[in-house]
Amino acid sequence: MKRSRDMAASLVFIVMMTLSVALVAGFFGALHPALDSFSHFRIHLAVLMAVCALPLLATSFRLQAAAALVFAVAALATASAALPRPWPVQAVAKSTDQTDQVVYSLLQMNLRYDNPTPKKVLSLIGRTNPDVITLDEVSAMWATELGYIASAYPYRILCPYPNGVFGVALLSRRPFVAGTAPHCERRGAMAIATIDFGGRSADVAAIHLSWPWPREQYWQIGELSEQLSSLGQTAIMAGDCNAVPWSAAVRRVAALGGLTVMPSAGSTWIHRKLPDFLRRYAGLPIDQAFSKGGVTILSSTRLEDTGSDHLPVLVEFSLRPDDRQPHDEHESALAASDLQNNPRG
Repeated sequence: MKRSRDMAASLVFIVMMTLSVALVAGFFGALHPALDSFSHFRIHLAVLMAVCALPLLATSFRLQAAAALVFAVAALATASAALPRPWPVQAVAKSTDQTDQVVYSLLQMNLRYDNPTPKKVLSLIGRTNPDVITLDEVSAMWATELGYIASAYPYRILCPYPNGVFGVALLSRRPFVAGTAPHCERRGAMAIATIDFGGRSADVAAIHLSWPWPREQYWQIGELSEQLSSLGQTAIMAGDCNAVPWSAAVRRVAALGGLTVMPSAGSTWIHRKLPDFLRRYAGLPIDQAFSKGGVTILSSTRLEDTGSDHLPVLVEFSLRPDDRQPHDEHESALAASDLQNNPRG
């Protein structure tokens, strides 16, 4: 019996150490995209490692188990903004910053190219009535479906992807700035338009990145560097990045565009055959929003399932007057210190 227990403990220890190697690798994603691929599963790896470590505290591996628990907690702390919580991600701007400011909304959706329930998407758009919409996986089917809301969103640009599936689109109730023209990245991975928000202009971009290494995400980000760097001084961008907010990939996108990544709204993706409950609490937070300049992101909320493998994300933001620029670039995104202290009902 004792021998069986020792063998079981040894097996659990090996599993724990294997998980720890994968977890450590994710912290060095900037060195190689293969390492960055592990970072996307940081929360899952940390939880599994902690689960393995707990029973080992009662064995001869107790010191290693204790160290593993400390490491797991530390790893979770680096991803705490994406941990499940029952309220929207929110930042309360300083009272002097909110005076007479209009709140705008942006709806980010990965539509799923073969979504069987497109009317759910159109219904959600009608109910939330966002000012601008950024869309991913805009297939030929979706080009037709989006035509039904052309009167509500007359200002638009659809950017087809070479495979006809992974295109992006940008729809707006507000006009494009006179003298500007919306444009697509040559392979349809980005759409950019300069939009007039009541006399204040801001660049709005939709982005859709490929899957991480060994797929083409790392090289695709390099190809998008010119488009990202072309964003104006005041801009907001959203999309399915197929990468978590703490990954080297997302940090690289932000650096190329001079953008700040807003803290995650939470998990937004899981395999479509798994239940929505798991997506919200065990999925991956891969739909991101970025901002810079005069944009202040106020809150971000995951909405209900619309037939895609991604949850929609509704972002509320405001625009500062031109004569009131932020003291530093991080002021243009969420005030992280207020995120969890000021939940909205």
